[in-house]
Amino acid sequence: MAETITSRTTVSGAYTDSKPHYELLDGLRGVAALLVIWYHVHEGFAFAGGTPVITYINHGYLAVDFFFILSGFVIGYAYDDRWHRGLSTGNFFKRRLIRLHPMVIMGTIIGLICFLIQGAQQWDGTPATVGGIMTALLCAMLFIPAMPGGIYEVRGNGEAFPLNGPAWSLFFEYIGNIVYALVLRRLSTPVVAALAVVLGIGITAFTLFNLSGGDMLGVGWTMGEYGLLTGGLRMLFPFTAGILISRIFNPVRVRGAFWICASALLLLFSVPYIPSQGAISLNGVFESVCIVLIFPALVWLGASGATTHRFTSGICKFLGDLSFPLYITHYPVMYIFYDWLIHTGKHTLDETWPAVIGVVALNIVVAFACLKLYDVPVRRWLSLHLNPITRQ
Repeated sequence: MAETITSRTTVSGAYTDSKPHYELLDGLRGVAALLVIWYHVHEGFAFAGGTPVITYINHGYLAVDFFFILSGFVIGYAYDDRWHRGLSTGNFFKRRLIRLHPMVIMGTIIGLICFLIQGAQQWDGTPATVGGIMTALLCAMLFIPAMPGGIYEVRGNGEAFPLNGPAWSLFFEYIGNIVYALVLRRLSTPVVAALAVVLGIGITAFTLFNLSGGDMLGVGWTMGEYGLLTGGLRMLFPFTAGILISRIFNPVRVRGAFWICASALLLLFSVPYIPSQGAISLNGVFESVCIVLIFPALVWLGASGATTHRFTSGICKFLGDLSFPLYITHYPVMYIFYDWLIHTGKHTLDETWPAVIGVVALNIVVAFACLKLYDVPVRRWLSLHLNPITRQ
């Protein structure tokens, strides 16, 4: 979800990051990140109140699937034409690590600080051990997921990355990057299309027949209950579909694409849970339509759009820059917010709206500070010293 689209400039076979941005896609990534925060606010109300269904923006977790499609599109567009011009697999991985991992580490550190502020204990009140906390910190930085009940699954609710839950999606994005570099980039467009169809059928069957057991696609965040396989399936279809779109993309004329797509995301994520009355999951039908049909169309539409309006352009740039830091740093603060909800017994927006405004504002400020004071300078330094492509 973190890549900004750049293009290739060759001078004696060297590359520089100079490809024009798909500005509207950057903005949509930021919109989706903000909607994830809003979803997690309402997830907190459900968690603290002990209710299984989130009452508002119930499908906000589908933002992750939208991120995966965006990532596939960007990776295919930015790198497909580089392999035969000197880009090696090792350099590709190095570039991706430079782009993503500094903020992964920062999100983990923020997660540790927030966990200590909470009292360093599991949700049931059991104190976490120092060894478990330090192991959780090290494993999160190395992207080694925790197994439920393991010594470093320190929160006790099964998260693969208990210090910063949303890191699970970056774990699968790393897997997607590996699959791309080793397999997908070598495949012809018809083969990629066939693979996308097969994976699309697989994700549709998974949701329609409720194979997750939760009547929803919210899988991958835990390594329990076949989490590695189900999370992998959840990533592979949209990521592959994004790569396919990047190869066959032909823009269509559209005005107001950013606002159309942003409104569509808000409406889709706000659809309430759809209860089922038979063997087919109606909630799964909705999720399948979103992931297989609507999200690819929104990426296509967003990539087609262009704006010369200064306000829209500024919004897209700000949201695009902020999107990854916001996504990867916001949840540790949410843990504290959830703990506060539990201890105060408040479970609604009406009761907590001042705190909610504070939590959202704090997350935006923290993300912006991380972007400007840490992420940009660290990536610049790493690119200068560790990335041979940018040094050429």
